[in-house]
Amino acid sequence: MTTTDALLVSDGVVQAVGDRAREHAADEQIDLEGGFLMPSFGDGHAHPLYGGLESAGPAVRPCSSVDEIVAAVKAYAAAHPEQEWIVGASYDGSLASGGLFDARWLDAAVADRPVVLRAWDYHTMWVNSVALQRAGITADTPEPVLGEIPRRDDGSPLGTLREWGATDLVAAVMPVRDEAVRVAALGTAADYYLARGVTWVQDAWVEPADVDTYLAAAIQGALRMRFNLAFYADPRYFDSQVTHYADAMARVRAAGSPLLTAQTVKFFADGVVENETGALLEPYCSGLHNHGMQLWEGDSLAEAARRVDDLGLQIHIHAIGDAAVRQALDAVEYVVRHNGPRDRRPVIAHAQLVDDADIGRFAELGVIPNMQPLWAQMDALMTVLTIPRLGQKRSDQQYRMRTLENSGAALAFGSDWPVSSGAPLDGIAIAVSRRTAAGEPAGGWTPEEILPLEPALASYTAAVAYQAFAEEDWGRIAPGASADLVWLERDPRTVSPLDLPAVGVRATYLQGRPVYSAAK
Repeated sequence: MTTTDALLVSDGVVQAVGDRAREHAADEQIDLEGGFLMPSFGDGHAHPLYGGLESAGPAVRPCSSVDEIVAAVKAYAAAHPEQEWIVGASYDGSLASGGLFDARWLDAAVADRPVVLRAWDYHTMWVNSVALQRAGITADTPEPVLGEIPRRDDGSPLGTLREWGATDLVAAVMPVRDEAVRVAALGTAADYYLARGVTWVQDAWVEPADVDTYLAAAIQGALRMRFNLAFYADPRYFDSQVTHYADAMARVRAAGSPLLTAQTVKFFADGVVENETGALLEPYCSGLHNHGMQLWEGDSLAEAARRVDDLGLQIHIHAIGDAAVRQALDAVEYVVRHNGPRDRRPVIAHAQLVDDADIGRFAELGVIPNMQPLWAQMDALMTVLTIPRLGQKRSDQQYRMRTLENSGAALAFGSDWPVSSGAPLDGIAIAVSRRTAAGEPAGGWTPEEILPLEPALASYTAAVAYQAFAEEDWGRIAPGASADLVWLERDPRTVSPLDLPAVGVRATYLQGRPVYSAAK
């Protein structure tokens, strides 16, 4: 990272740095007051609309027990008698044994209206009995394709629903949120991100109604930061979906907003380890034949990726388990072989487990591993849900960020917010220490995967700009680049890893304009 002491910005663009910047008279001068100015952060994988909507429901995210969640839902329902459905997110899935939550617990809070809560992973729902009734989910309901309905001993549905085949049964009967609420949620998301120095976000799960919301926000001038949309690809409906991607992309381009692009398609190759739907090469510890869930059968992911590539769109694949990562890499390899070389920058998001044989394939195929550094710690999620499912040996092979970076892969970071904190410095603190906020373990968990600070900062700035095909526009401080900047109160290179989350953001700039300023 090159350091300079002066910067000239004009018309939203960096004009000069260092001595050349000082050669020019300025209409306005800003003294950093001992702070540190750097390129603003980008978030290469998140769900800003979902994150913004969390504030429109019961506040279950801070709850540390099932009883607290139930109390929060009860209080919210009492304060909102006009709401036909109580919808919220995102509860901690480790608060109940095996991540299994009972509908009857929510019945104690609200018995006369449906209650739907999404877990922190957004792959799981917890619902009350009325919601199960509205969705027609009973003991006689068969196991859905691409989903699971955990049951009691008598066969009745417990109240926990896993993956889309199950959660969609409830989503199909839920009322649609008012568009004004959804547009406001994007404003809430922008407030959240800009206060943390983030000016570009990859929305990694966009459905047709979401496109309408983004366009409405763009027309109203309500975006306030950069967003790229990734259209959702569902293996059950892909043949229909793919015919609409080009039209949706054209609608976004026609809107003419400099803050909104739509150049990506999001695939899910599997689920998550914590509910045993992440796809593994070797079985889970719970059973010899349980390898998780691969959502695309046979060569269908490869063929779908090829059709997306035919449209000139970027491939972005959620792959948690090592079997899913291999399938995703195989799909990209098929696309390259079938369609020939071009600058496509495919993304594999999460890459929680990567087999040794597949590490080098990221760089060979030009695949960007977009990883969530905050997850690489020994927190309750890891100790209660993950390690018991993977066993110690595989658990110690998770989140191999340093290994992938050393392999030559273009490592980029994202938060998956609201699944986890969207503050880049929270994630960077883990990337450079592999320790919890309490400092555990002392030497770092799997310390061989600790990243140096400057590559970690680059993975949240320049590397995300590269993922966005925008490395000439932002993610760097150089003449000709957009002045997308974050002013930190201290130089993060002088701060111990555990103190990085406490480094305050004084201001965030987008195209040279202050879009966030901390109160002094």
